[in-house]
Amino acid sequence: MNDDQLLRYSRQILLPQFGIEGQQKLLDAHVLIIGLGGLGSPVAMYLAAAGVGQLTLVDHDVVDLSNLQRQIIHNTHSIGKSKVESAKETLLQLNAEIKINSINQKLDDSSIDALIKQVDVVIDASDNFPTRFSINKSCFNNKRPLVSGAAIRMEGQVSIFDLRTEHSPCYRCLYDEQGAVAETCSENGVMSPMVGMIGSIQALETIKLISGIGDTLTGKLLLCDGLHQEWRSMKLRKDPACPVCGNT
Repeated sequence: MNDDQLLRYSRQILLPQFGIEGQQKLLDAHVLIIGLGGLGSPVAMYLAAAGVGQLTLVDHDVVDLSNLQRQIIHNTHSIGKSKVESAKETLLQLNAEIKINSINQKLDDSSIDALIKQVDVVIDASDNFPTRFSINKSCFNNKRPLVSGAAIRMEGQVSIFDLRTEHSPCYRCLYDEQGAVAETCSENGVMSPMVGMIGSIQALETIKLISGIGDTLTGKLLLCDGLHQEWRSMKLRKDPACPVCGNT
């Protein structure tokens, strides 16, 4: 680590449970972020600022005016650009020392699997169940930790599925693939700081996973009711009948 890096990351290096060792782990890490919308924006910005050495960004959408209310990685000049290229420009302005890979395409199961094999942590910031289920299955098959988040209206949730361990539940333990009904921001609305809150927690949990500090949300579901500012945590159990990670 050079002098500029020591200065740039000095405020988190000062944390006794993190230190230079934790920072070096971030610099050596490769994180995959799928979705550069409301959740992916704060996730990517905080991880880039914190010094995660390599980020791979995946999104097949372009920026439009309605995105700017909550997708803070983009700006007015980004309208019409691909989200991954807009995000890459912003992140390199934050931290030009990190490596950023941008993938502007809709991924199928095999391409998701190929990407997940290459990274240390996967962040699901997508907005639909088919993508979430595909990401989860690939994370299980490749034993990669999955940081999952969702937000709609004034509600949000975060969980960690640390699929490196056989005792962790997976996303499919939480949601039935047949009964899952996606709710979209375009149909139901969302308050802009809500995605910022959830995305920031996803970023923090990712840093904790990489550096090995603290207690993560593995095996827990953190729920936020932003309207009444109430938080609650639920324990998640592995489903023995889960078609992805179960025993059947």
